[in-house]
Amino acid sequence: MTMTRKLITRILITVFALGLLSGMAAAQAAKTPASTTTATAKADLLDINSATKDQLQALPGIGPAYSQKIIDGRPYSKKTDLLNKKIIPAATYNKIKDQIIAKQK
Repeated sequence: MTMTRKLITRILITVFALGLLSGMAAAQAAKTPASTTTATAKADLLDINSATKDQLQALPGIGPAYSQKIIDGRPYSKKTDLLNKKIIPAATYNKIKDQIIAKQK
């Protein structure tokens, strides 16, 4: 074998080995417990009982009027109170329901 072929062979072996390692890392990441993901997701939920007007307006379908209605209707025992108290329409609630929470003090 010439030096060039040896070099190419070594490069290909290295690339192949790195590909295997990255595949193993991806498989290990896939085994990460769902509880970690769930905990992170809960930390990202916006509390409708303490959110600022700007934070509420960042939600899809929530503008200045709805954000003020949400603030004026506090406190909420559960997030579905936004529907039960007719603070926002069902279509808007469906857009934000997975992004909010109503924490109790």
